[in-house]
Amino acid sequence: MKLNEIKDNDGARKGRMRVGRGIGSGKGKTAGRGQKGAKARSGVAINGFEGGQMPLHMRLPKRGFNNIFAKDFAIVNLGMIQKLVDAKTLDAKAVIDHAALKAAGVARGGKNGVRLLAKGDFSAKLNFKVNGASKGALEAVEKAGGKVELIAPKILKADVDKAEKTAAKRAAKAEAKAKKSGK
Repeated sequence: MKLNEIKDNDGARKGRMRVGRGIGSGKGKTAGRGQKGAKARSGVAINGFEGGQMPLHMRLPKRGFNNIFAKDFAIVNLGMIQKLVDAKTLDAKAVIDHAALKAAGVARGGKNGVRLLAKGDFSAKLNFKVNGASKGALEAVEKAGGKVELIAPKILKADVDKAEKTAAKRAAKAEAKAKKSGK
């Protein structure tokens, strides 16, 4: 056997079916789509469509609340930070902020910054610069001899734009209401 003689087994690579190429091909005319209706046309996804009847996902009651203005913080536990300091992954002398925690692989996500929680044992004397911390985390860091500097969360441009649009809509609504009641 030579390198130029190596090939796949017969049937290992099946060719693509070319549809709509005449009645002799066996996949002509309707090209395997049956006939008529939305499913015969391209670009149609009808998941959950029930022929005009109210779909199940719309009939069921909705529960809970999704706050569109909620801030996204990367949650970091003090126990995890202690492990990184013990493993010499984090520099104990430097100020520990979002960038340092992200580089160490602890702070995942967190568009608006980092929040410290007091889970786990903590004994290292560290200085933190974070966006939030629980009461227990603040006490644990101060007990160990460190300090926590709290900074305001990052405000994203999308959040500002959304807030401005909402304020403009409310103002326009109030103005229209005042005009209507003034007549």
